[in-house]
Amino acid sequence: MKTLIEKISTINDMILQGNSLEAFEAFYHDDVVIQENDNPECIGKEINRKRKQDFFAAITEFRCAKPLNLAVGEQTTMVEWHFDYTHKELGVKNFTQVAVQNWKDGKIIKEKLYYES
Repeated sequence: MKTLIEKISTINDMILQGNSLEAFEAFYHDDVVIQENDNPECIGKEINRKRKQDFFAAITEFRCAKPLNLAVGEQTTMVEWHFDYTHKELGVKNFTQVAVQNWKDGKIIKEKLYYES
């Protein structure tokens, strides 16, 4: 059985290799809730999968993704990321984001993303 540090490190490696959607499929719970800042929560793997697919399909230039910091607690992980890309709807994005993940049954059940909007 993998520890949380091993699981979140695997997710981070998959993201860096361009396999974000595969990481989502492998490590996110069917009942996952994802929230960006104080926006409404998106509930369930299906709706979150579609959001991720649409987001990645709209990236026109990808320059950088880099994990800066990682913290692991009891059933919680946090990763600070730096991203730099161009999105056809959002334009040029160069920012830092903190992702806080809560785990249940070995998968991410809740994720909240914090970034300057």
